[in-house]
Amino acid sequence: MQCFVTKPAKIRSARWLVLLILLLATGLPGWSQHAAKRKVIIDQDAAGPAGTDQQSILLLIQSPQTEVLGVTVVTGDAWLKEEVAHTLRMLEIIGRTDIPVAPGAEYPLLRRQADTELWEQQYGIVPWVGAWTPRRYHSADELGEMPEGKPTTRPLGEDAAHFLLRMVHKYPHQITIYEGGPMTNLALAISIDPEFPGLAKELVFMGGSLNPKTDDPEFANTPRHEFNLWFDPEAAHIVLTAPWKRIVATTVDISVKTRLTKELIERIKAGASPAAGYVGSYARLFGQYNYLWDELAAAAWLSPSLITAKQTRYLDVDLNRGAGYGNTLSWNEQDKPKVIGPPAEVQVDLDTEKFYQMFVELLTAPTPKP
Repeated sequence: MQCFVTKPAKIRSARWLVLLILLLATGLPGWSQHAAKRKVIIDQDAAGPAGTDQQSILLLIQSPQTEVLGVTVVTGDAWLKEEVAHTLRMLEIIGRTDIPVAPGAEYPLLRRQADTELWEQQYGIVPWVGAWTPRRYHSADELGEMPEGKPTTRPLGEDAAHFLLRMVHKYPHQITIYEGGPMTNLALAISIDPEFPGLAKELVFMGGSLNPKTDDPEFANTPRHEFNLWFDPEAAHIVLTAPWKRIVATTVDISVKTRLTKELIERIKAGASPAAGYVGSYARLFGQYNYLWDELAAAAWLSPSLITAKQTRYLDVDLNRGAGYGNTLSWNEQDKPKVIGPPAEVQVDLDTEKFYQMFVELLTAPTPKP
């Protein structure tokens, strides 16, 4: 039996098809914006107040395109206890106490402060050793200075590694893991559940150093040294050789092309948002070099067009206990070893002015609602 469709019916069908395409393209009011949000967990050595660690957290929270599922904290630039307190207080100030904070590792997997001090006697002083830096040292159970005030909210009772695992099982293949500090929490999560990297959408991290063009003595003399990978080399090895679907690296090489300046701080300070008030009150310049380390990694994930050049490298960390312990290792496709992790997209260059503009705009924007 042959079926014929009348011309008016064809027109109506075509109209409905066009309407359906428009709905799919634009989304229903309020629905498409929610559906388009990108899930992210921020793993950070969250020293504060302000500074590169807290400012990168803020950029990710301030973006209307993200859903920050939580902040997991690890000792690095400061001790865990004070980092958790700074993060909780920052979230209170900007009105986002709905975002959970999960405390993680207080110490690296193997590296210890005493061993590092002995290593320095043989191989030379490391300019920045984070929580162990002598000029600002205090014990792990002390908060240190809290000029922004102590928080009244509390962190989760769940540790960072188990929080990470619970989230990727709840939202498989949907969560970006943003890593701004040492990789101890991620390594612990992988050790508990080797499926963790495969359940995540991708790993985006600030870390590693290949061949930075700079007169900064910290890198001019030791171009393969970078704090995040160096502080816990064994953790970095576990993470970088794990089977992630995608890895994106913001290394020292591109980070040293950025600067936090007095002019940028003043532009942010002129904003009326809680984030602007926080950064305007507590951001400080220290010495000649004030790189926007973690902020660039966060902003480039939010807006990949900031990056104007990139390379593919295979990355690992030197675990030999000699002068290169903790240094970044890298290979291209032709010379990589047989046993190695997935390739990483390594950022090489950026549109600096576009990045600065985005940095200011996000921090001066109204706080997105949960």
